[in-house]
Amino acid sequence: MSSKLKNFGLIGLGVVAGIAGSMQFEASAQKSGSPLPLEELRQLSEVFGLIKTDYVEPVEDKKLLTEAISGMVASLDPHSAYLDKKSFKELREGTQGKFVGLGIEVGMEDGYVKVISPIEDSPAFKAGLKAGDLITRLDSTPVKGLTLDEAVKRMRGEPNTKITLTIARKDEDKPLIISIVRQEIRVQSVKSKVIEPGYAWLRVSQFQEPTVDDMAKKISAIYAQEPNLKGLVLDLRNDPGGVLPGAIGVSAAFLPKDVPVVSTNGQLPDSKQTYYARRDAYTSSRISTSDPLSKLPEGIKKVPMVVLVNTGSASASEIVAGALQDYKRATIMGTQTFGKGSVQTIRQLSADTAIKLTTARYYTPNGRSIQAKGIVPDLLVDETAEGDGLNGLRLREADLTKHLLNDKDKDEAARKVDELEEEQRLAALEKKRKPTEFGGKDDFQLAQALNHLKGLPVQLSKAPKVESKKENTINDEKKPGNGNGNGNGDKK
Repeated sequence: MSSKLKNFGLIGLGVVAGIAGSMQFEASAQKSGSPLPLEELRQLSEVFGLIKTDYVEPVEDKKLLTEAISGMVASLDPHSAYLDKKSFKELREGTQGKFVGLGIEVGMEDGYVKVISPIEDSPAFKAGLKAGDLITRLDSTPVKGLTLDEAVKRMRGEPNTKITLTIARKDEDKPLIISIVRQEIRVQSVKSKVIEPGYAWLRVSQFQEPTVDDMAKKISAIYAQEPNLKGLVLDLRNDPGGVLPGAIGVSAAFLPKDVPVVSTNGQLPDSKQTYYARRDAYTSSRISTSDPLSKLPEGIKKVPMVVLVNTGSASASEIVAGALQDYKRATIMGTQTFGKGSVQTIRQLSADTAIKLTTARYYTPNGRSIQAKGIVPDLLVDETAEGDGLNGLRLREADLTKHLLNDKDKDEAARKVDELEEEQRLAALEKKRKPTEFGGKDDFQLAQALNHLKGLPVQLSKAPKVESKKENTINDEKKPGNGNGNGNGDKK
């Protein structure tokens, strides 16, 4: 589908985006006990020899073997990958909330790198890059013909080095030439503010090692300003995921102690796990010597909540949304999430290299598989009053080539829907509107979340595919529950 974003990545955040599993380092070895496929190994050896003797120019042994490993792992699914020295270093830095780069979330569209959104206060943000910009050249190199990974690598570099981007922007007759100096970017993964008396907004943009500590500080600050908090909006929109302990800790802040938050299941015995809302599941001695949640106000366990999600909410953010939904602790609002419900484990091959291997699937406390389906909101609400905009054009896990199937959805492989007409409608709509600033005065979904918490009418999605023919506007006072998470209202 031509108008869909063909790929998805994060400049700087890179491979860490969507890894919702703590790093595990162990030597690789064949553990299955099955005999080696000798005939196939013989063919591999023959191909290796033919390249060495017959290829047009000499090729180093190390390059051939490294590319063979990379291709073998990448053929499994979209999230398994070989991590060379640079990628492995970036992954470790990303989980700590820092990286060197430009600071933009990007996708691939029509052969060009498309800016989905600049990270706030990053070099790209300060240079004036905007959502929807198409990057056509990186210095003197045309982007057309490069893969997204190749473009990402060119945009990365050492601190204080400059790169010149050629930008095609809607409503601009000529290309824009923008020079940006690469910097180490520290991502503030948690933001918050009191929107109006009694109501607060708490945003988690990515799950990193410091996220639970940062969130605890933000919640305490909210209660210091609003001791009688009436409602809280937890914003997980465009949160691509991150480390699993962060997801468990964020969930544990709002759930009863010791309840199951998420479970995993895979081939190996250690991939069959259940993770509970306990300190040992979300704290790291390297980050915190005490329980960051122990001093939170008691009211945080009962305050009425809305969780905002969209197609950009993936992995760890889906774990949080799924857990709060299963326990009816919060009303989930927005659009269906990405559906990245698989566990990636890091198996270290050498001091500087590793493979990121999919080892299990994630399940919500009620046993729902997140993979390739995601979390369906209790209340479907468009990104704007006019429609869904960019969110409706983004790829989901189920659109990715070789994606892992949802083992609990037997009809998934056979279910194909023609979305071309809807995509064209959304694309036309996107040209007419500005990107949403999450938490800003024009944030339509946030306004609907506040309406729900107050028991006021909520404008539901105008999307044509709905489960019922009820009106698009409902009054939550007439529905079970009143915004405190004990009732889900209309499901569409």
